[in-house]
Amino acid sequence: MTLSEQEGVIKYRLDYRQTPPQDFPEYAELNAWRTILFLLGLIGQDSTRYGGLAFGNISFRPDHSRQFVITGSQTGGLIRLTNEHYSTILSADPSRNHIVAEGPIKPSSEALTHAAVYAADSEVKSVVHVHSPVIWRHYQALALPAIAPGIHYGTQAMAEAVLGLFNRNLPQEKPVFAMLGHEDGIVSFGASIAEASQMLIRTLALALQISM
Repeated sequence: MTLSEQEGVIKYRLDYRQTPPQDFPEYAELNAWRTILFLLGLIGQDSTRYGGLAFGNISFRPDHSRQFVITGSQTGGLIRLTNEHYSTILSADPSRNHIVAEGPIKPSSEALTHAAVYAADSEVKSVVHVHSPVIWRHYQALALPAIAPGIHYGTQAMAEAVLGLFNRNLPQEKPVFAMLGHEDGIVSFGASIAEASQMLIRTLALALQISM
């Protein structure tokens, strides 16, 4: 597969099986927080940004599971999702740039990054990836850990860099990091869907204060 830097392109090796949509207990909560992030402009689609392609994704991992549920590829432009817009990651191996997934839609192009966060910390139950120009511009003033500019989204190198952050314990105090090689890319995570989302919103508020 040719690796393109175009936004939204799946760069990892994907084994995908199309299956009917599934209900899961956390669906309503996950979708509610995702809608809030959409209304804040952190997830969405804008004809003037990123070639007009959709951006942002959110995932959830049940307790004691290696599998996780993530929003599907190019769903960022929809204000509300149904269970037809979620994919289940059955297994992920960042070291081999490989994901096995099933569901009614292919998983987000950022699924490998989500998988790396889950692999790095067993306590993490939710990961949120958004695009926020104001957080991204002020990541140093916010004291956020950051992935180096030469590392691009959805790649094995990105997954390894994420693991490197955790190995250096950088995200422990503030579970948000910037992806400097991915324009406006910000990731947050937490022990619950609410925790991951609220941390991101608090970081946005701090960034807005700095920019004023």
